[in-house]
Amino acid sequence: MKSAIAIRHILFEDAGTLEGVLAERGVELTYLEAGVDDLSPARDADLLVVLGGPIGIYEVDRYPFLKEELAIIETAVKKGVPAVGICLGAQALATVLGARVYPNSVVELGWDELTFTDEGKASPIGVLDGHRILNWHGDTFDLPAGATRLASTDPTPNQAFMHGANVLALQFHAELPVRDLERWLIGHTGELAKNNVDLAKMRAETARLGPPANEASKRMFHAWLDGVRQPNG
Repeated sequence: MKSAIAIRHILFEDAGTLEGVLAERGVELTYLEAGVDDLSPARDADLLVVLGGPIGIYEVDRYPFLKEELAIIETAVKKGVPAVGICLGAQALATVLGARVYPNSVVELGWDELTFTDEGKASPIGVLDGHRILNWHGDTFDLPAGATRLASTDPTPNQAFMHGANVLALQFHAELPVRDLERWLIGHTGELAKNNVDLAKMRAETARLGPPANEASKRMFHAWLDGVRQPNG
């Protein structure tokens, strides 16, 4: 694996700790901006990363570029390209695998504990067990056929899944480096105000819980990458 392509939906939601993991492994990461760039190179990436954003993956009428984006992601997945999706990206992977994505009963916005399945504990994300993780989403999805549920929270049964060795979907944000939180607080100010989020509490919890979660996320991504198989492999 020499290179990776990340589909980015909003500038400050980048690959975070995953970008550092890829750099350690000598993998060059290129960003393609959804709704702006030609996303077709993603079909043939060595690794595809689909990042988060404040829109719904089902809002094709409002954001027509999503139709093409989903088609490109579906082609890559069918070809066996290793793919990891985060938040909106996880919802995109669920969609192309035939699952329903829809508004959740609540907005999860803060640091939460995950409940791991036995399969989740044995999977690459098992290194997150014992850590609280950052949720930042109002949508959820059904578990795709053939996928393995890895983790949940009370409001969100499907917080993470794998579909074979090459598809990893994470509803939560393990990738967000502590240093980047303020960018998110600025960029998502409307959503934070609407949900009455205490920014001082968010900053304090991130300062306390973020560093160990960041380190665990790096181990998680390394473990997943160790297990993926290239389409010609």
